[in-house]
Amino acid sequence: MKNIKERLTALRSFLKENSVGAFIIPSTDHHFGEYIQKHFSCREWLCGFTGSAGTLVVTEHKAALWTDSRYFVQARQELPGSEVELMKMRIAGTPSIPDWIKGEVSAGSFVGIDPMLFSKGEFETLSGELYPLKVKLTDDPFKEIWRDRPPVTFNKATLEDISVGGCDSKSKLKLLCQKLNIEKDFIYILCSCDDIAWLCNIRGTDIPFNPLVISYAAFTKEKIYLFACAEAFSKDEESVLRNSSVELYNYSEFPEFIKGFNQDYIRVAPIDKISVKIFNDAVSSGAAFFSDPVRGGVTASQKAVKNSVEIDGFRKAMLYDGVAWVKFWIYIEEELQKGAQNLTEELLAKKIGEIRAQHSEYKGESFSPIVAFGENGALPHYSPFGNGPVKILGDSFLLVDTGAHYPFGTTDTTRTFAIGNLTQEQRRDYTLVLKGMINLSMARFIKGTRGASLDFLARGAVSSAGKIYTHGTGHGIGHNLCVHEGPQSIRMEENPVPLEPGMVISNEPAIYEEGSYGIRIENTIMCKKWVENRYGEFYEFETLTLVPIDTTPVDKQLLGAEAIQWLNSYHSYLYEKLSELLNQREREWLSVKTLHID
Repeated sequence: MKNIKERLTALRSFLKENSVGAFIIPSTDHHFGEYIQKHFSCREWLCGFTGSAGTLVVTEHKAALWTDSRYFVQARQELPGSEVELMKMRIAGTPSIPDWIKGEVSAGSFVGIDPMLFSKGEFETLSGELYPLKVKLTDDPFKEIWRDRPPVTFNKATLEDISVGGCDSKSKLKLLCQKLNIEKDFIYILCSCDDIAWLCNIRGTDIPFNPLVISYAAFTKEKIYLFACAEAFSKDEESVLRNSSVELYNYSEFPEFIKGFNQDYIRVAPIDKISVKIFNDAVSSGAAFFSDPVRGGVTASQKAVKNSVEIDGFRKAMLYDGVAWVKFWIYIEEELQKGAQNLTEELLAKKIGEIRAQHSEYKGESFSPIVAFGENGALPHYSPFGNGPVKILGDSFLLVDTGAHYPFGTTDTTRTFAIGNLTQEQRRDYTLVLKGMINLSMARFIKGTRGASLDFLARGAVSSAGKIYTHGTGHGIGHNLCVHEGPQSIRMEENPVPLEPGMVISNEPAIYEEGSYGIRIENTIMCKKWVENRYGEFYEFETLTLVPIDTTPVDKQLLGAEAIQWLNSYHSYLYEKLSELLNQREREWLSVKTLHID
């Protein structure tokens, strides 16, 4: 931990030189992405915590990290000796970041932030909550104190064909302008790389696990302006973009472009997705600003509703991924039957990637794979890498959560396998998690229903045992884009976005017994129209995932007849779909795994 203390000391020297009493370091980049290049891993570099979500605050004498329940155990393991105190978000007695800062710094002090890493909305909220302290916009301190900081890298980009995405950029631009319905001239500012990738039909490899191009964009009623690494596109690709109403500029030109754009044009953006710095640039000429009232922005809301071509692509991706899972599960069983003593979490995490890579259209993992045996399964975002070899030996659960990108769709699936003999409590917990997943899968609901209204269908089964899981039940999933996509969600917390036909979302209830085991079963589901009658329009879910579910731990009486019927139908359907793509041995194996239970 010597390096950590030296780094904190260096930051404190910077703060003192700039008259800043506290500095806030989030876990994002200039585009507010979940996954970031190493260049932006400043919080990790400063305190050693490697989780993907967390905010670090450093004052003259103290440092504290706020993170959510997914990372409590991980943070306790990684922070000791660093002097950084763990603050458990949403737990009674944990102070908010503003309240903690106000208790640690003297009146009249400045609280520093990098204006490229905070949205305009976050800045306004923070300024209000910190009052009477003032927020000071500072230069990035890590330019000075992180001597061997990795540079930002730009890679080759590709264009998504309309045969895969189903809609060209011209049509998307027209749709967005219709939804915005702004009579005056405007320029809409986009900082989010996944929104830009969707609008411009571009994909890349600039961001780990996300097929994105580091970019900014803006659009008017007539044209889209794309700011990316010019060398990332060939001349032919640039011509294709131009014919789609997309004009390419160099990434570094964006700040001056938005400063100098015709001041008679209203600047429009969602305030939660435009940085303070870019906002200030946009209005520096005195131009008016209008905040997009749609949660996450109009681009995100339209991106979330998949068209028929994208939906067919998802179904195709699930077929290929289902085949990979079958081969993967067979491999696990055969290794265990041979009495393999060297089967480890890390080996399995690599193995499923190797199996997927046998398919020519596999593009890569949609997130870092989670393969967790026994007590490691109780860590929702556990990583099997860098912890030493953890062998799959003994009696417990093996939790595997992994996903893939194909040109036509993205997958995210979790299965929990019974290894050896289980206790009655483990069987009960497994059955309740499965029951919760099935309950949500069978939901039918009226148009306008929000995810929070459906969450208890999954969570209630777990709650019936006096247990909870503290993460959401469902997140949106992008079409060969980010595996975590908004604005829709299924979680306890209120989200005003209603579920709409074409929205693809995860369904992943869980139980975590710290120090013992974890269980999570996750399918990908899609909202679609069920029926329309005199009461209104009703929706239901289509389960897209085609991966068998381990039935050996199931308590049939506890699961119940209705859920058993759903499970049997699901297994019959996936056998029908997958068997055509399997060899004889694999088909015979799958026929056993999908046998009906009664």
